Amino acid sequence: MQTITRVAVDAMGGDNAPLEIVKGAVDAVVSHDDIKVFLVGQEEAVRAELKKYQFPAERIEVVDAPEVIEMAEPPVQAIRKKKQSSMVIGMNMVKQKEADAFVSAGSTGAVLVGGQTIVGRIKGIKRPPLAPLIPTEAGASLLIDCGANVDARPEHLVQFARMGSIYMENVVGVKNPRVAIVNIGAEEEKGNALVKETFPLLKECHDINFVGSIEAREIPHGGADVIVCEAFVGNVILKLYEGVSSTLIGVVKQGLMSTLKSKIGAALALPALKKTLKSFDSGEYGGAPLLGLNGLVVKTHGSSKAAEITNSIYQCVTFSKENINGIIKERIADLNQNEQE
Repeated sequence: MQTITRVAVDAMGGDNAPLEIVKGAVDAVVSHDDIKVFLVGQEEAVRAELKKYQFPAERIEVVDAPEVIEMAEPPVQAIRKKKQSSMVIGMNMVKQKEADAFVSAGSTGAVLVGGQTIVGRIKGIKRPPLAPLIPTEAGASLLIDCGANVDARPEHLVQFARMGSIYMENVVGVKNPRVAIVNIGAEEEKGNALVKETFPLLKECHDINFVGSIEAREIPHGGADVIVCEAFVGNVILKLYEGVSSTLIGVVKQGLMSTLKSKIGAALALPALKKTLKSFDSGEYGGAPLLGLNGLVVKTHGSSKAAEITNSIYQCVTFSKENINGIIKERIADLNQNEQE
């Protein structure tokens, strides 16, 4: 019997809600018959969007959530006060095992607060990190953490490395993934206090394939599969990555359209160019899972279009079927027991 992955989607989160969110959910269930989506949001608005599409009705269910958490709201206050918001209701569905995962393009702060206070951390996990896949020359690498813990300690980064390694091996399929810590040089003695303290701890981890430091310029070349850093550094890397990528695409397009000759060349190169540019679109990899929780919470870009929502839902299916939370729980429990012994 086929296993159905149940994904609660925040239909009101992000700049393009509910239009692009609903479209992404419909595309997911039409393309895959092992997915059921709960669209959580203001029922009238969500149903109005659904009327535009043909889809298997039994695999999309609307869950009414009259309140919306806005981007500018204080996260803790919003989660506490707006109990009928799409975000709080969706996360409670994960907590109560009514859904296997929750996807939102809404407020990052509210997702982080809700993930920890509603869904809850796995026992032994000190800090859940946000971990997006970023495109590289070699495929994709996991950037962990990119926005959840700006004041992380060495033991937190060690857990990030372990969880990231589990994710890359079981979700992405990279065997014995290479783990590196972001640094300003390859030498072990370089870096700030956090990196210097964390480096020897990672060297002692026999359950991961630690390859040392990685400089930022090596990240796009695929110098490591799991890129470990605290959230301030990770967020700067991610935002610069996205900015440079979109700028380069714009400059390339402008250059190709500048003369008649370049336009003719562009027409010939267009299929290969589209394929190449698509591989460097971070939206193709879905959102950023908040690893280390008792259920899966995925944060997508606030500007997400339908394709990123669809890919985030697919991401939840793989995560659920590969039992990533179960593996993390088992690994952390074993490590804690060994430390006590």
